[in-house]
Amino acid sequence: MHTRVLATLDYPEVLHQLASYTVSDAGKRLALALTPDDTAGAVQENIDRTADAMALHRLKGGYPITKTVDITPHLKRLQIGATLSGSELAQIGRVLAVAASIKNFFSDFADDQDQMLRALPDLVDQLVDLPAVTRVLNRALDEDGTVLDTASSKLQGIRTGMRQTEGAVRTRLEQYTRGKEAQYLTDAIITLRDDRYVIPVKAEYKNRFGGIVHDQSASGQTFYIEPQAVLEMNNRLRQLQIDEKREIERILAELAELVAPYTNELKANADILAELDLVNAKAQYARAINATEPIIDADRYVDLIQARHPLIDPKKVVPNDIYLGKDFHTIVVTGPNTGGKTITLKTLGLLELMAQSGMFIPANEDSHVAIYDEILADIGDEQSIEQSLSTFSGHMKNIISILHVATKRSLVLFDELGAGTDPQEGASLAIAVLDYLGAMGPDVVATTHYPEFKDYGYNTPQTINASMEFDITTLQPTYRLLIGTPGRSNAFDIAARLGLNQEIVDRAKQLLDGESQNLNEMIGDLENQRKAAETEYHELRHQLDEATTLHEQLNTAFEEFLKDKDTQLQKAQQQADKLVDKAQAKADKIIADLRQAQLTGSGSSVKEDKLIAARTALKDLHSTPSVKNNRVLRREKKKQTLRPGDDVQVASYGTVGTLLSKSDDTHWEVQLGILKMKVPTDELTKVEAPEDKEPKRHIVNVSNRGPAISPTLDLRGKRYEEAMHDLDQYMDEALLANYPTVTIIHGKGTGAIRNGVQEYLKQHRQIKSYKYAPPEAGGDGATIVVFK
Repeated sequence: MHTRVLATLDYPEVLHQLASYTVSDAGKRLALALTPDDTAGAVQENIDRTADAMALHRLKGGYPITKTVDITPHLKRLQIGATLSGSELAQIGRVLAVAASIKNFFSDFADDQDQMLRALPDLVDQLVDLPAVTRVLNRALDEDGTVLDTASSKLQGIRTGMRQTEGAVRTRLEQYTRGKEAQYLTDAIITLRDDRYVIPVKAEYKNRFGGIVHDQSASGQTFYIEPQAVLEMNNRLRQLQIDEKREIERILAELAELVAPYTNELKANADILAELDLVNAKAQYARAINATEPIIDADRYVDLIQARHPLIDPKKVVPNDIYLGKDFHTIVVTGPNTGGKTITLKTLGLLELMAQSGMFIPANEDSHVAIYDEILADIGDEQSIEQSLSTFSGHMKNIISILHVATKRSLVLFDELGAGTDPQEGASLAIAVLDYLGAMGPDVVATTHYPEFKDYGYNTPQTINASMEFDITTLQPTYRLLIGTPGRSNAFDIAARLGLNQEIVDRAKQLLDGESQNLNEMIGDLENQRKAAETEYHELRHQLDEATTLHEQLNTAFEEFLKDKDTQLQKAQQQADKLVDKAQAKADKIIADLRQAQLTGSGSSVKEDKLIAARTALKDLHSTPSVKNNRVLRREKKKQTLRPGDDVQVASYGTVGTLLSKSDDTHWEVQLGILKMKVPTDELTKVEAPEDKEPKRHIVNVSNRGPAISPTLDLRGKRYEEAMHDLDQYMDEALLANYPTVTIIHGKGTGAIRNGVQEYLKQHRQIKSYKYAPPEAGGDGATIVVFK
């Protein structure tokens, strides 16, 4: 692209705005030197990079590109074997640190996000990470290039000695500034002269402290003296300072030697960081001007929807639809001055330049752009004072240059084509230029005042008329481009509305030839039809937008539903698997416990109470469906209204009992043989009473090959919790064994277990009475229990 054309289309002003969003000097230089590409592949890659940066700003607030200094001069010095300063090496370390940070950011983003980036990861992958070099530089240098104590053990030792010596010097000098010697000083301070610590002594006492005079005040009343007492310490401190300087020089030379082999990698890193800075600036600039991603049209069609000039105040700019290249390749824009023709030309050219530079454009989404090999423009007053050329001559020189350069893949923009000379000759010349370009095939947009172009646009293939809308009511231009409608002359209407005598207006109309009058009337009819069609179009477009929005919302909601459904099913499956695993483990443990009890019983059968407990535990492993969500169970439940006296199946014990009374909303008291139990309602199932009402004895046949339960329980020596557990288990077994009375030996001790036994017995429903044993049987160290 020619520099003059770029300036004509305001491209440099856009680059200056873009450069303001960069953070590095190298990135700013890239922004100011940015030029459009003319190949679809290169343009698409740059737009993809900008789109990636926009996505990262939306999702992560951007990637960590931070300010870096241009290290190119440092690398050139390294290549010739020079030693760098601490600040220069720190700047190189900064480039390495930023490169590593960006690589880590993109790696983490790829792991955390489902969204795929298009082009930036490939660029970031080219960054070279030198962790070993980075660690050494970070250990040796501060951010500003100061060599740290950790750079070497020798430097650390030197600086430790310097601090100690300096402390000793100051301590000694403070004896002068704070003691009785302070009266001989002009000021009780310690200062430096020639890098040596001194004190300000009054002129008349300059010989009191001995030592060396390093300076005196302008008045001659103060001498800055290094006392004899600190001469040796100052000498030692000075020597340490020299040693420090030599060690720092050695360290810097060593660091330069470490970095030197990687100059090519560092140069590549610096270039990539500058490019990433530019891409980030493009994204931020796009957000600032509310720009969208342009679509590269493979067929070289331009379709800019509500395009806006980026340098005009968004509150004042009038957006326009500009389309070209599909049904026509030439647009002829007619109409009066100050109607917006020139801005429309610049908007088209500038947005094409921005898109071909990899930038988003200020237009609505789904706007299409073409890729042109050249964008050529003759816009504005090209009169050359130096060459004494007329306006017409200046334009013609540009037009001749354009005709030499233009190709079928070019975009040509003419502002006031043929102006500056005789109207008839200028119009003829302009039409000849358009015919020449029409045969060549580039896209052309030309503005003109000549009425002859209205016929030309109507009768010439691949050419269409256009105009800038003018509101006859307000006598003001609306700056809206109307493609398909030629510009209408509004001189008569404007003159009449401004108050010109109607007789004069009518006479002027009579003088206008009939063909021109008919043309104006035709244009007026076309404009009315266009307005009607435009109104209908906007209504339909509004309905389409609403339908599209609703469709997108429904699609989004459906996708979220499917995703949530899959997530819930997966969670339910995982939870079910956990429950099954847990139930299986419990069942395995119950079976194992039964087997162990069988084995330890030396072949005897397991006691009935243990079988009941095991059966209950196995039943508890089954999940019962909620009655609220199961209609069949709900109907069945209604049939089973429980009442006192009903026979019920007790699920937890696997036996039939009789309801006595309802304890509360969720429990019933049930008679199970000789036992009265409080059972949850959801474990009770009503059963039909047998027709034979003759009472039958329930006989439980328990093999008694194992040892019988003892009528005495000894709780002595056990902890409280263990004793209470054993007591509860023993009482159940004693009831099942049908013992009328048992003895609980709890001892005396602290009385904790004895009191616990008394409290337990007090609340047990199957106990008739209990009392301490007789003195000869243990007294209050044992309790005798009598069952009902």
